[in-house]
Amino acid sequence: MDRRAWTLLFILGAIWGASYLFIKIGVRDLSPGMVAWARIALAAIVLLPLAARAGALSAARGSGIGWLTLVGIIQAAGPFLLIGAAEEEISSGLAGILVASAPLFTALLAVRYDQEERSSGLRLVGVLLGLAGVAVLLGVDLNGSRSELLGGLAVLLAGLGYAVGGFLVKRRLAAVPPLGLAAWVMLTSSVILLPVAVATLPDAAPGAGPVAAVAALGVLGTGIAFAIFYELMGRVGPARTFIVTYLAPGFAIAYGAIFLDEVITVSTLVGLALILAGSYLAAGRGAGAPGPVAAGDAAEPAKAVIQVR
Repeated sequence: MDRRAWTLLFILGAIWGASYLFIKIGVRDLSPGMVAWARIALAAIVLLPLAARAGALSAARGSGIGWLTLVGIIQAAGPFLLIGAAEEEISSGLAGILVASAPLFTALLAVRYDQEERSSGLRLVGVLLGLAGVAVLLGVDLNGSRSELLGGLAVLLAGLGYAVGGFLVKRRLAAVPPLGLAAWVMLTSSVILLPVAVATLPDAAPGAGPVAAVAALGVLGTGIAFAIFYELMGRVGPARTFIVTYLAPGFAIAYGAIFLDEVITVSTLVGLALILAGSYLAAGRGAGAPGPVAAGDAAEPAKAVIQVR
């Protein structure tokens, strides 16, 4: 990759890594449901005009509103709600690390549901490494607190949602243009979460900080980030663009430490290293893995659009 591609990749990792910081600030005054809905609604406002201009909305709609809605529940509404609730109990950096477990769940689910993705050799080693990293974080970094443990498990459940949704996209929506898929998923998810947001409206006006954080979460993490994402997809292909998955957790930890005074422990770093190494191998990026996927491959970009945060 050239210097511009690497620069864009690090900018994208920095933006998506900041999502957990913005969520942490947002839930100070707003409910997890309100934060999730506002984020998704803003994303829909940004993405729908772009998808319509590209002619991607009609192509996505033709694949079936039911499947698009199901993916929206599993890969957007559910995970965003869970991560917001989790960050009321755990640090933003830890949430960013645990979300990176999604490729581990993909590898585990593939044993039953997808022969192409089944783990063996280095991929199986990756699954075991990643699970060891999760164990370190849940068993050591959370200090045995029941509420923190539940928060960590909520983030892992969100990662499971990303993985399950990935299989649905691959099987049912692989031919859908990624931009159209993302726009429809955000639209349906915002409708689904609207009652939750209304039911949990704050009693008093939220502070400027949480409002700004949620606005940045929706606009910066979608408009600018997706523009960068699609340029990278066109320049270097989806396989190399997926490197951002391994950059974002590092940024999440750094932001939490710098702006929220979150403590970075040895177990945090050990857990991060194990999960990222395990996810890298489990995703088939190690020795003997296939080369980069062609930029025109529909299945991989479609999964990336929803899963990478």
